[in-house]
Amino acid sequence: MGKRLSKIYTRTGDEGETGLGDGSRIKKTHPRVEAMGSVDELNSSLGVLVEELIFAENDDLVPIATFLRSTQHRVFDLGGELSIPGYEIINAEHVAAIEDNLDQLNDHLAPLANFILPGGSRLIANCHMVRAICRRAERDVIALSEVATINALALKFLNRLSDYLFVVARSCARITNVDEVLWEKG
Repeated sequence: MGKRLSKIYTRTGDEGETGLGDGSRIKKTHPRVEAMGSVDELNSSLGVLVEELIFAENDDLVPIATFLRSTQHRVFDLGGELSIPGYEIINAEHVAAIEDNLDQLNDHLAPLANFILPGGSRLIANCHMVRAICRRAERDVIALSEVATINALALKFLNRLSDYLFVVARSCARITNVDEVLWEKG
């Protein structure tokens, strides 16, 4: 385990730089910091979604909440991976776990005949919000990959996670018996 913070303010970032896990310092505007920030935001939003799934008090939502809670740990790992250039922790098993859970949920859904909008209930809209944040995190990690070497499985992980979150939104609609909001052309 690395260093633990005993005091929250360090004053080391007052000049617009931040420290990485390997001890190096970079500008807070660097694509690595953007990617780390988006992954942190993703993890925070996942926490809100997990708590909302639990708050719904629906036994059929518990497996989704449980998987997303374990996924939060991997998202945290991804943030750590990004904070240490050259370090890799996200692996093929993490990607496969998302794919397996996605397939299980998708088996119970009707094929999409139209685009759907975020809505129907606060829970469903929140699923879509987390999905959109995940997509941004993916774009930010791609931007980082244009200036630094990153773990290719990290990109697959974020891509599958955003797909999974889309299916979670649809599954929440099915499980809670809420109609999906279908897009209406012009």
